[in-house]
Amino acid sequence: MSGDKLDPSLHPYRPDLAAAYLEGKVEAGRFVEGRVLQVADEAAPVFGQPRFDAEMTSEALHGETVTVYEEREGWMWGQVRDDGYVGYLPASALSADCVEISHRVAVPRTFVFPKPDIKSVPMQALGLHSGLHVAGGEGQFVRTHGGGFVYRDHVRPADSAAGDFVAVALSLLGAPYLWGGKRISGLDCSGLVQIALQASGVAAPRDSYMLRSDVGAPLGHTDLSGLRRGDLLFWPGHVGIMSDEATLLHANAHHMLTVTEPAAEAVARIAAAGSELLQINRL
Repeated sequence: MSGDKLDPSLHPYRPDLAAAYLEGKVEAGRFVEGRVLQVADEAAPVFGQPRFDAEMTSEALHGETVTVYEEREGWMWGQVRDDGYVGYLPASALSADCVEISHRVAVPRTFVFPKPDIKSVPMQALGLHSGLHVAGGEGQFVRTHGGGFVYRDHVRPADSAAGDFVAVALSLLGAPYLWGGKRISGLDCSGLVQIALQASGVAAPRDSYMLRSDVGAPLGHTDLSGLRRGDLLFWPGHVGIMSDEATLLHANAHHMLTVTEPAAEAVARIAAAGSELLQINRL
């Protein structure tokens, strides 16, 4: 068995339970086929343990599907299909009524109204890249499968994408820092990079160490000269995006915000705190 070589953040296995597709690859008390559910809430928090006071490690956005392997005491343990992330999600956030995603939210945040009227009280607020099934339209609005209405210009077909992931990331400037978050209401460093890449049609994993190994190619040096817009800078547990040759865009716990600042200043400050720049990747 080679279970100790598989990242449990990306492979659903525990000593007592594992996904059936991992049988023969990991040790577990039993192996089960999962069932697919869909996030019906604005987002579903993903926790490391089935407790609301546990660490939130990620979020699954509205419309994302989750393969669930266990349901117990109001919690689902499963794997988010879009990025493969594994964790515990509140059962109340998921629905068995799964629909095909036809459109995605193309702006940082939009509202779902109960009727095609901007003066009506919104039912939900959805973040960038959230998925919807559009069942029709009325004037300036599209009608969702659930009967809500979203402003037409705030969504795009699911098979289309934004052209510039840096511009998408910049649209989230000012978002508060939130460990595990990936919405404008709160996001972390890797959440910012992941959601900007996904909205631009680039598959991206969730955590900074995953992004460092899977997205782009290392430049082979950490010299800040010659940097380009879109280069990714990596520290242990942190990642940022170059918005131009001298400016770093990142969600960070120093400012507790998503900010731009001179890259040289950020590198020096982070180094003074004991963390050296590890790698620079270019897409």
